[in-house]
Amino acid sequence: MGNSPQTNAPTEAGKPVAGWKFALRALGHRNYRLFFTGQSVSLIGTWMTRVATAWLVYRLTHSPFLLGLVTFSGQIPAFFLGPFAGVWVDRLDRHRVLVATQALSMLQSFALAALALTGVINVWEIIVLAVCQGAINAFDMPSRQAFVMEMVESHEDLSNAIALNSSMVNGARMIGPSLAGIIIAAAGEGYCFLIDGFSYIAVIVSLLAMVVARGERKPRRIGILHELGEGWRYAVHFAPIRSILLTLALVSFAGMPYMALMPIFAGKILGGGPDTLGFLMAASGVGALAGALTLALRRSVVGLGRMISIADATFGAALLLFALSRWMWLSMALMLFTGFGMMLQMASSNTILQTVVEEDKRGRVMSFYAMAFMGAAPVGSLVAGITAKYFGAPLTLGIGGSMCLAGSVWFASRLPAIRRLVRPIYIRLGILPEVASGLQAATALQVPPEE
Repeated sequence: MGNSPQTNAPTEAGKPVAGWKFALRALGHRNYRLFFTGQSVSLIGTWMTRVATAWLVYRLTHSPFLLGLVTFSGQIPAFFLGPFAGVWVDRLDRHRVLVATQALSMLQSFALAALALTGVINVWEIIVLAVCQGAINAFDMPSRQAFVMEMVESHEDLSNAIALNSSMVNGARMIGPSLAGIIIAAAGEGYCFLIDGFSYIAVIVSLLAMVVARGERKPRRIGILHELGEGWRYAVHFAPIRSILLTLALVSFAGMPYMALMPIFAGKILGGGPDTLGFLMAASGVGALAGALTLALRRSVVGLGRMISIADATFGAALLLFALSRWMWLSMALMLFTGFGMMLQMASSNTILQTVVEEDKRGRVMSFYAMAFMGAAPVGSLVAGITAKYFGAPLTLGIGGSMCLAGSVWFASRLPAIRRLVRPIYIRLGILPEVASGLQAATALQVPPEE
């Protein structure tokens, strides 16, 4: 890939790199550094739009059901289009796909801004534009995830790049909602959408500035459905991928709807306004950023399987307690743990999947990841909106938290089998060099390393 420097070993002048240099080592790759810079700006606008959209729908309708429906509309395209998008991601130039998806997202944000600033927007127009953005994201997310490996070029830096991606997302999640709360209170939701539209320019410029080696793509002689089936069988029959995707889907379905219900907690339960919503979302972002930085400081993918189980339990417990809280200070503190657990779960799952997947199936597997994450969440949001309408938001969120706790127990029970299957892959990649070189082999056979 272009002129990106190789950083295959975390060393400097023959000495191991430690501290923040080690935590930021993926930025040594020029293309990834450009991507990180552009996305850091763009994602602030994205989070501003998310908060502004939720508050606008709540202000116009005061309906928990419509809050859930808007979230459902924005994410359900990933469920239906994601698998097919994954096939195309494996066929097409991922860099060019990303340029196209970012440009289309910019146009969508400007359309939303135009409707809001002219005062003619209604909830059905929001839903239509949310569906359009969801369709774009169905192609954008697997392309972005699969393109990470092309930007860093080495398995040694892959987990760090994924952790930095998570840090980037949640640094923006910490800043964007706070800015959105201030701008909504001062000028209205439309200016959040407008700022988001302009923020896409940063990531488009960064993508165009990359030096990308255009590898020769082999012509595909088989149909899309055949390739889709091949990828599906691979994911379903390989227990580590299957278990991770099922756990992620459960957490996304049961836990992620908390974001759709957050305006109700901010306005009705805690008696606040858009600034309260912004502070709660920012607190979740701070926790998620802490989780991402925790992963960035890790030296290996080894042990991330256990981290998924711990993260699910943390996320579920924090949601359950948040549903019971009636104090702003306590709710913000619990949002820290919610964000921390959610980010550890998603980033750890992403890292393991990207490490063990076969390269020619990377796009399809990452589309299943997007399907589990962004496909299950809208169904959960719709169910949560209906449940909250009849039984209240606190009970709805409490049930979701309990389901996440149950998921953590199930995944923990699958860990021994997962460890046995990923061991040969880690040996082949040199992640377990002491086993690969034959040293301590007997001990390794008796005590399976964590995946």
